[in-house]
Amino acid sequence: DSVQIPDDRDFGAFRAQCESERGWSLTYSKGGVGVWVQLLEPERALHKIKCRMECRDVPAETLYDVLHDIEYRKKWDTNVIETFDIGRLTANSDVGYYAWRCPKPLKNRDVVTLRSWLPMGSDYIIMNYSVKHPKYPPRKDMVRAVSIQTGYLIEGTGAKSCTITYLAQVDPKGSLPKWVVNKSSQFLAPKAMKKMYKACLKYPEWKQRHDPHFKPWLFPEQSRLPALALSELSLQHADSLENIDESSLAESKEDRGEGSDEDS
Repeated sequence: DSVQIPDDRDFGAFRAQCESERGWSLTYSKGGVGVWVQLLEPERALHKIKCRMECRDVPAETLYDVLHDIEYRKKWDTNVIETFDIGRLTANSDVGYYAWRCPKPLKNRDVVTLRSWLPMGSDYIIMNYSVKHPKYPPRKDMVRAVSIQTGYLIEGTGAKSCTITYLAQVDPKGSLPKWVVNKSSQFLAPKAMKKMYKACLKYPEWKQRHDPHFKPWLFPEQSRLPALALSELSLQHADSLENIDESSLAESKEDRGEGSDEDS
């Protein structure tokens, strides 16, 4: 039950899930973005979601930088409430905190995760799962969600093009209404992918103005994070957290019409 840093087998298993089609239902396909869902426990809306996007004009290494660059994320990710790195475990793993806005009237969520990454030539994997850190217990103003396994597979398809697959199995804690699952697959995931794509197009120019040579995910010796020992962490089990029932909440009117998925 101890916390482990993923090895090559774990990365291989994650990649296989990203590429597999068995057991997945296609729920959205438009404009180079596809979304698949796998319902695990329909009565609790616990599901896996997979989202794939073709990125023209974005090299794989740029997308990899964007997903790692926490300062840039604060600029483009409008769902983020707060995010920061807590500490470094190895040259390619760390622990971080992320809090995000949920569709009204749901409560906002947060996670503490152990994140690992693996460059493989023109392909890259970044993945995480939830852990407990003694200094970052659940907060009263948030629901602590559990990432069972979440991550990205980036596959270079040319000098200036790539494909990204986002795979998430998250226990949002509590019973969610069905409209949340539908909305996340039909609207929120494609919208987030398109926003990420636009952020990638603007990243090289932004990075030139903001510490252009600082990329500790590529150059571990640049890391300013304090060293963390695995023994300080423990696994975050969903059943040890407060369960809240939001299943009867209806979608709020002002949130329902928040633009089409073609918006800026």
